[in-house]
Amino acid sequence: MELKEKIKLFPHSPGVYRYYDAEGNVIYVGKAKDLHKRVAQYFVPAERLTRKTAVMVSKIADAEYTVVDSESDALLLENNLIKQFKPRYNILLKDSKTYPWICVSSEEFPRVFLTRRMVKDGSRYFGPYSSVVHARNLVEFFHNVYPLRTCSHKITSDAILRGKFRPCLNFHIKKCSGCCVGGISMKEYGENIEEIVKLLKGGGREIIQHYRTLMQEAAMNMEFEQAQIYKEKMQSLEQHYSKSVIMNSIVGDVDVFSLIVDGSEAFGNFMRIRGGAVVQSLNLGFRQMIEEPQESVLATFIGEIRAKFGVLSREVIVPFRPDMEIENIDFKVPVRGDKLALLELSARNAKEMRLNALKQQEHTDPDAYRNMVMESLQKQIGMKELPVHIECFDNSNIQGTNPVSACVVFRNAVPSKKDYRHFKVKTVVGANDYATMKEAVNRRYSRMLAENPDDLPQLIVIDGGKGQLAFAYEALAELGLTDKLTVIALAERMEEVYRVGDPYPMFIDRNSPALKVLQHIRDEAHRFGITFHRKLRSKAQVESALKAIKGVGDKTEQRLILRFGSVARIAAASVEEVSEIVGQQLAERILKELNKK
Repeated sequence: MELKEKIKLFPHSPGVYRYYDAEGNVIYVGKAKDLHKRVAQYFVPAERLTRKTAVMVSKIADAEYTVVDSESDALLLENNLIKQFKPRYNILLKDSKTYPWICVSSEEFPRVFLTRRMVKDGSRYFGPYSSVVHARNLVEFFHNVYPLRTCSHKITSDAILRGKFRPCLNFHIKKCSGCCVGGISMKEYGENIEEIVKLLKGGGREIIQHYRTLMQEAAMNMEFEQAQIYKEKMQSLEQHYSKSVIMNSIVGDVDVFSLIVDGSEAFGNFMRIRGGAVVQSLNLGFRQMIEEPQESVLATFIGEIRAKFGVLSREVIVPFRPDMEIENIDFKVPVRGDKLALLELSARNAKEMRLNALKQQEHTDPDAYRNMVMESLQKQIGMKELPVHIECFDNSNIQGTNPVSACVVFRNAVPSKKDYRHFKVKTVVGANDYATMKEAVNRRYSRMLAENPDDLPQLIVIDGGKGQLAFAYEALAELGLTDKLTVIALAERMEEVYRVGDPYPMFIDRNSPALKVLQHIRDEAHRFGITFHRKLRSKAQVESALKAIKGVGDKTEQRLILRFGSVARIAAASVEEVSEIVGQQLAERILKELNKK
């Protein structure tokens, strides 16, 4: 049976579908609330698909499906099949780290310790924790507050009765209750363990209140030593939770997901809130092998977290609804209040992960990083071509004196200093920034059209606002280049990006590499222009100081500067030294005039 005929028989039921190539390898696994409709979306004319998806569809030789009872089951089955088959075109989980868990062992006298390996022996595991430092601090805190054992002995009631163990140093320094020698009953030790479990689940406030009540009761009964013990435990818990991220207790128990999609990369953060406190936070990165809707990526992220953490809270906060419904889970997109604050906190974590990944890529794979930056810039500005060649213009003058323009060039998102150019303004009188910009742009590209029309930039950046942009565009229009080149302005005060004809600035993320490249080229143009302007101004000052003296012409001025280097050094020289260049009488006149000034 042909493939297209086969997929027409797919049922209108929730399930998971698998695509195979000609060799029988699974190349893609997907979930669907309606298998028939979802699979049919792939087998349409290629021009209606994205490029990567069209490539994948061209390699599909066979398709199979598995029907399940619900969308929730489809999400879990998809997650398991992806891990089993590792299909080429599925979303790839970039984070391969083994995260630490806090284990409460299943022994008669349980231990509390850190581990990266889960063993199904009845022990309880809490986590995973994205920060091993945080997990280690938690375990250390538990051992400081509760006299838990740290040894790995198999302590049983029978072994204790037979006197099999001897107390260790921790018992003598009161860091351990000595359960191995009957120093604490199994019931009392178990109560400590249950308090720790409750703390790990986010019940810190209830335990603090419980200790406060016990402290007050002990004080009323004149049991001051016991009251002091309760007080110390209560204060330790309060101090620990004061360092934690605590939200309004009205929030209750919720799970929070946020997702930042950046081209083929996606970065997600998951936070677990219990009793109004953030008890867990985990970042995961994904790479999309074919273009996926962000709703599908979010569903994949949720499925991965369910596989790691198990059951989610009944209420889950998300930035937008995933493309799957899950039984007994209510997805909410907050618009105000504490829950929106939680979502924003989660999003900040996802953005931070994205920035760290970009910084790492910049060092480990600079070519891929620069290509990603150019693709981001192309997308955010809305260009047809990749901005491989960018040029930026900046004007410099002080009160209209020595007006100059600078043009700097970036190729592949890095400076190309051999292509930098200066322009002495020729046609503009006074401090007219707009006309100066028009002259520089006109001179730059009229010459390029005459000498090397194939090397025109894809993007032109103007240092300034809408006024400078309008005059630069006018110059390009006179040269017939407005349809070939993209021109934008970057206003320095608020880092706003303007395009011609749009009165409102474009939104570009302040932390995005795309904006940082624009800022870099703008700053480089400013530096280059200022350097040239200072040089001309200094030269003009030298010329005016010497040429104002009777008897000093161009050649005399040149010989003096070559000999002494500056006007200040000429003024500090002796008559004998200067007379070696210009003669005794003129030397006396020069020194007299310079020192008078």
